[in-house]
Amino acid sequence: MADEDESDGTGGGDAAIAVEDVTVRLGDAAVLRNVNATVDDGQFVGLVGPNGAGKTTLLRTVAGVLAPESGRVTVGGRNVHDLSSKAASRLVATVPQETSLSFDFAVRDVVAMGRHPHRSRFGGEDREGRDAVADAMERTAVAEFADRPITAVSGGERQRVLLARALAQNAPVLLLDEPTASLDINHQVRTLELVDDLVADGKTVVAAIHDLNLAAHYCDELLLLSDGELVAQGPPGDVLAEETLQAAFDANAVVSRHPVTGSTYVTALPDRPDPREGRVHVVGGGGTVSRLLYLLSAAGYEVSVGVLNEGDSDLETARTLGLDVVTEEPFAPIAGESREVVERYVRDADVTVLADVEVGAGNLPNLDAARAADDVVVVEERPFAERNYAGSEAAATYRELCERGTVVDSDDLLAAVEDAV
Repeated sequence: MADEDESDGTGGGDAAIAVEDVTVRLGDAAVLRNVNATVDDGQFVGLVGPNGAGKTTLLRTVAGVLAPESGRVTVGGRNVHDLSSKAASRLVATVPQETSLSFDFAVRDVVAMGRHPHRSRFGGEDREGRDAVADAMERTAVAEFADRPITAVSGGERQRVLLARALAQNAPVLLLDEPTASLDINHQVRTLELVDDLVADGKTVVAAIHDLNLAAHYCDELLLLSDGELVAQGPPGDVLAEETLQAAFDANAVVSRHPVTGSTYVTALPDRPDPREGRVHVVGGGGTVSRLLYLLSAAGYEVSVGVLNEGDSDLETARTLGLDVVTEEPFAPIAGESREVVERYVRDADVTVLADVEVGAGNLPNLDAARAADDVVVVEERPFAERNYAGSEAAATYRELCERGTVVDSDDLLAAVEDAV
């Protein structure tokens, strides 16, 4: 083991973390097998994969807690398993998924526990340590209840306290095991926004994240583990491919772009071994239906869409999926032949889906055509008044479609279409 007083230099140009041909056994089971991965300085890397894939084991191995049967892990060019516990803790701080804190320690004292790797055997806390604790509590917004017992804080607050403890440790690498587990969506976003800020300040972060869409939105790269093996590493858009997700999770999923954030977005679908019976026509445009087209197509429905103007991003998606599309020239109003074709598609469809599209004089005929549908599903994400530029006629038509159809948000689209078909 290395001496506890050895330098904490990070080895110059080495990767922040290098996992080299690592195999880890727990009892008779090989939990990790021949894993190779690198994480560069200042990256936020998400560790994703199904339950039991080995994510926690990999984090504990990188932290130096578990020793590999073969291979090695270096942090800043130094083998963490050749270091003492204190020396490794000066390089790597961890926030475990579950921590037993049953004693009534004050929050400030829990955060101060992160300074242990920097204390000498007989020395107390110095000013640098006190400043580090205060800064960590301020950064994570736990200073306001610093004197409260840790047993008296909420789950979301406790997660921030544990993160503050890791920050007080002042290590260049931060490992998080499911930091958003058991948190509501508001606290999930706040936690990952804080982590994102830490990365912007120079920290290197690896986090096991259960939610693939949160991981895709916040992480620079993803590591996908399955059954103890590294399946893929790279940008979220490359790792979260439908074929890869099928192999790793045994799941039927559609991968698209989120309509608001533009990040990679994964939607899990129920298993449908046979094509769905039923034809669906989709009315949209301006980027409002790309995700809906992916969902409906992957679910096995026969899908048509239009009228869409040339150059519309929804048109590119429809052509990629090989769907029937009614088109019009760029910026041209819907008229003549295109109007007749879309009316025929609506009549032939079992259900027409009206997306959360902006309506003006040019595409008002799309709204009018939907009135001929046998069944209508209206996808509403924004009030129609905010996207109506065609006046009272459009408002009256939209109200009629809502009254005789089913109004849903995009997450409930498939269930509504299935009911209608």
